[in-house]
Amino acid sequence: MRTFAAIFKKMIKFRQILICKKLIFTLLFSYGLLTGQSQQEGQGAQHTESADHAAQDAHPGQEGHHEFDPASTAFHHISDQNIYSIGPFNIPLPCLLYTKGQGWDIFSSSRFGFDGYGHGDGHKAYQQFVLHEGQVMRVQDPSFPTDEVEIQGFTAKEEADDKGKKIEIPYVLYQGHEYRLDKKSTADGGLFGGGLTSFYDFSLGKNAISMLIVCLLLGWMFISIAGTYRRNPGRAPKGLQNMMEMVILFIRDEVAKPFIGAKWEKFFPFLLSLFFFILGLNLFGQVPFFGGSNVTGNLSVTMVLALLAFILTTVNGNKHYWQHILWMPGVPAWVKTILTPVEILGIFIKPLTLMLRLFANITAGHMTLVVFVSLIFIFGKSGQNVPASLGASVGSGLLSIFMMAIELLVAFIQAYVFTLLTASYLGAATEEHHHAEEKPH
Repeated sequence: MRTFAAIFKKMIKFRQILICKKLIFTLLFSYGLLTGQSQQEGQGAQHTESADHAAQDAHPGQEGHHEFDPASTAFHHISDQNIYSIGPFNIPLPCLLYTKGQGWDIFSSSRFGFDGYGHGDGHKAYQQFVLHEGQVMRVQDPSFPTDEVEIQGFTAKEEADDKGKKIEIPYVLYQGHEYRLDKKSTADGGLFGGGLTSFYDFSLGKNAISMLIVCLLLGWMFISIAGTYRRNPGRAPKGLQNMMEMVILFIRDEVAKPFIGAKWEKFFPFLLSLFFFILGLNLFGQVPFFGGSNVTGNLSVTMVLALLAFILTTVNGNKHYWQHILWMPGVPAWVKTILTPVEILGIFIKPLTLMLRLFANITAGHMTLVVFVSLIFIFGKSGQNVPASLGASVGSGLLSIFMMAIELLVAFIQAYVFTLLTASYLGAATEEHHHAEEKPH
């Protein structure tokens, strides 16, 4: 309990520091949104105007408008992209694209000619690929030029899919014509609006770069802490070393040993890796100015983490574990026919809940914070009403500070809960069966 109290005090102090930093980052993020929008309307005015003219030629009687859209901004913020954002500026990333019948295309996203600010719309098409809202898309029409060509912008239409559901389809504007775009292939079967398309994107996107950065930071931190132990053997830890030691002891004494039991040492490295990896990504993703990544809010990432826990639990399950799932001893046969399918289904439900819980909590926090900041631009009508913007800034700032505190708490809680549940599943799979022995009277 003393260890837990010490960790709690350290976390409160660490949380206060992070809240102050996040307040600064939120102001910079707000500035980034405003700067990106103003520069898109200023320096990119010619590009936007030509896109409007092309759209009006295709749809006469419709006037272009550039109102601030909080929903698209929030989804843009949490999505994985082929550019890396630092504030209002975008950094190109390598693109590794595979098209059926065409093969591989490997190049930098700078080939799309985006200006380095705003929401990542490119001004050029290359090999029938374009960059729209930071993501690579492909022109469906084979007659579209394969060389590098200048495009006039993008538009979108609401169309019905195979199930009759209205969805928004992006189009690129080129020489007064609209060309329908394909998004990258995803394995969601259309559940989240994706599915198999004409190309696959194996690029190092924003999320992959963020994971590499977090892994390097964690590696540097633990290597430096290990070096401190070697240089100062037997000396009391201080600073970061002291905090990490308390966290590791807490995971050992309050998670690994109680839930796994005698075999805790076998799984302890995995539990520590899981906890610090999730925690590092959660905290890194809460810095909106640097990358604004949403790695643990990505179903692909949480699915892999849950799959690792599932594989480790399944492989290490002993005879006693499988017996109580497939054919429970001491239970009537007719009851087993009901319980056994439920237990088998539970094997797959457990990792599914791990995946969805982490994804939903982190994504909701990111989107809520972006929406609160967007209130400034909604009430200020994208900068047209300055007094309204200033008034909304006060309420938006207070709501954002509140969400920062909640998000920081959720970052620690979700890492802890994911590790705790994984340990409980491993403990149930490796628990030894002890027969009750009758004592002589």
